[in-house]
Amino acid sequence: MVKVVVGEEAQLKLVEDRLSQSALPAEMGLAIGKLSSPLDRGFVLDLIPTPQNDSNEAACAIIDTSKDDKRKGSKSKSQAIDSSSLFIDMDWVAEHARQVSRMLVGGIKVVGIYIWASENVFKNSTGVLCQTMKGVAEAVSSVETDWDERLLVHICYSPRRWNCRCCSLSSNISSSSLRPCDFKMGKVLSSLQLFRCMYNLNLRLPIFHENASKFHTVSDVLRHAISIHAKELRGVDALIDGKLVEGNEQCSSDGVHEVELLLPFMSNFAVEACSQRDVLGILYFSGSICSFAYVNSKEPTSQAITDVKGDIITSLQSRLDIICDEAEGDSASNIDDSGEASNEISTEKPVAKLVLQLLRKGCSLPLPRRVFAPWLAGIYVCDYLQPSETVEVLRDHCTELLSVKSLAADSTILEPEKEASTVTSKSFWDVAVPFGLATQHLEEKGRIEDQRERSSKSSSKPVDINVIAAGFIIVVAVMLGFALLVFKG
Repeated sequence: MVKVVVGEEAQLKLVEDRLSQSALPAEMGLAIGKLSSPLDRGFVLDLIPTPQNDSNEAACAIIDTSKDDKRKGSKSKSQAIDSSSLFIDMDWVAEHARQVSRMLVGGIKVVGIYIWASENVFKNSTGVLCQTMKGVAEAVSSVETDWDERLLVHICYSPRRWNCRCCSLSSNISSSSLRPCDFKMGKVLSSLQLFRCMYNLNLRLPIFHENASKFHTVSDVLRHAISIHAKELRGVDALIDGKLVEGNEQCSSDGVHEVELLLPFMSNFAVEACSQRDVLGILYFSGSICSFAYVNSKEPTSQAITDVKGDIITSLQSRLDIICDEAEGDSASNIDDSGEASNEISTEKPVAKLVLQLLRKGCSLPLPRRVFAPWLAGIYVCDYLQPSETVEVLRDHCTELLSVKSLAADSTILEPEKEASTVTSKSFWDVAVPFGLATQHLEEKGRIEDQRERSSKSSSKPVDINVIAAGFIIVVAVMLGFALLVFKG
């Protein structure tokens, strides 16, 4: 339960100055930070405004009800102003949160929303603000167990002050769900410690027959595999800087701390005895994943391990979501071009939507690679690039989604994943025979069968000649015997 919320003083003061100079009646955006369970505290690093939607309209606006009040003539001017409330494009705010959450690393999350509005407008809009927070929470949810609380930061300009409330998502959302929190300014960024992990992923997923599995497309199989792998990672031990993490110890040293996950031997849930009657093939999911996580210096190192594991799973989900989003876009464009969708499996269909049981040959699906760029005080944000994309995509996303005016030089952009993670499907015998000898095994088997066939043909030739000769002799003998009988008669 969050009791105290600490905001990064330097960054939030810049936000306040920008809002006061803009003269906007209302503005809405996302609160980026951390929610620490061991400390029962929340940390707000920055407030990011939600950009305008496709119609160039703001995410929120004040609904003026004074006209209706004048028509009714039942309220004074001051009462009409008090009845003003917020209209919020909740779907657009949730979509912004979904895309921003992809760019955040371990431990850094979308912890809630903020609103710049007067006190009266805020009081009249608590219901819609709670519903907006619920939509944001659902948009950024992951496989990992997440907090059931979100923060609502209110920057009031009349009178000028900061307030923070915590909203519990475990019950029915309403204005009564808002609980006041103690909000104060401090130095949050300087207290964060960085943890890095290079995780080598290597999963083998059996492709079962159609009647033996409810997961048929590539994306369905991968999504199920990620959820299972997330459960496996929860109980895995880890090393930090070569030392085993035990208890609630704190890491006091500075610099980047290297994390290594100790996966048990043969822990892969998909590694099991299978015969060709059970499966049609094997789906390989392999690659190297770079993970960063930030924890407060007062948090235990076990929290860093939890954040690293969560970042790995979230990264896998984000890559798969990007592939599925592009597949949906390609399918929609194909339908628009042809006027109808085709149910046939072809090489032109996106790999993520292919039905594995209908494949007659192998396929390969490269996943986007992860790149990193410095954000606030050197804290990294990330993006996922397709093989044909450059770091300019990262720059555009930072400007559009994070309201970053400009990134640093290319030399500060990290690309630790030199090769993208891939998903490859293979036939059963390409995997059942170890060390890649399946093809050689089949070729040798074919050569042996050819030799047997040639030897059988060559050995059958003299047998056929002997049979013909014996038959000819018998026919001649019968004819001679018949002739002798005629002459004697």
